[in-house]
Amino acid sequence: MDRVLPGIGLMLVFCIVAPLIDVASKMAVQSVPAGTVTLARFVVQALLMAPLALAMGLSMRIDGRVARLTLLRALVAIGSTFCFVAAVRVMPIADALAIAFVSPFILLLLGRFVLKEQVGPRRIAASVVAFVGTVLVIQPSFARFGTTALFPIGSAFCFALYMLVTRHLRRDMHPVTMQLHTALAASVLCLPLLAFGSFAEVGPIRFVLPDGMVWWSCLSVGIAATVSHLAMTFALSLAPSSTLAPLGYLEIVTATLFGFLFFGDFPAGMTWTGIAIIVSAGLYVIHRERAVARFRSGR
Repeated sequence: MDRVLPGIGLMLVFCIVAPLIDVASKMAVQSVPAGTVTLARFVVQALLMAPLALAMGLSMRIDGRVARLTLLRALVAIGSTFCFVAAVRVMPIADALAIAFVSPFILLLLGRFVLKEQVGPRRIAASVVAFVGTVLVIQPSFARFGTTALFPIGSAFCFALYMLVTRHLRRDMHPVTMQLHTALAASVLCLPLLAFGSFAEVGPIRFVLPDGMVWWSCLSVGIAATVSHLAMTFALSLAPSSTLAPLGYLEIVTATLFGFLFFGDFPAGMTWTGIAIIVSAGLYVIHRERAVARFRSGR
């Protein structure tokens, strides 16, 4: 309990701070393209993580395999961030986040059909139910915002791949080093993408120099991302993921609160129905994961 309680506390910090990424992003993206906000997130994260890694005396060396996986992790992190920022430019934060919560189910299905992991029919059924909940959230959003409502699905898919790659990297890299290298790689990869977007005049991926308070919004995106992801990383090092996973759904509560306080947004009735279905399906999957773990351990 001496380790679990601090882990729970850090996970609660994540649930409080993570929606501030979305708040700052929504503020910034009203003035600069989503690509600019995405670049800012990773540049600030790299600048904050570098002195921490040096202070901890962590090795910066990585081999070829780890470097390739880190590049892949950076690419899907860019995709996840860009899609979500593009979504919250017009969508309420809670609606976009509710759709993005389908990510664990995408990860489950990727594990089953791509990696051939053992996934029982009950968890597959829960994934289908979660998809139904996602449709209930998307339907009114699609009517109001058009294809923009599909961006959170792209974010969820990229984040599922992000977590999949992280599974393969966590034995080879310290979490702080992993975050630093991912941020550095993502920053470098963003540059040619934004250069192309600016040259070809592709609106969302152009680089536009922020000014005034927009600088602070972009800076806040990076700070909130760094703090929240560090809190989650260290929480997982202190407490089992099966204990912390249900707490992750508290993020929808804080996201709804911040969306209402900063932008006056509040989910409609159909959206709440979809959120309830997604969260219920997620909690059921977590319950099944625990049951399987207990069975394998012989408890």
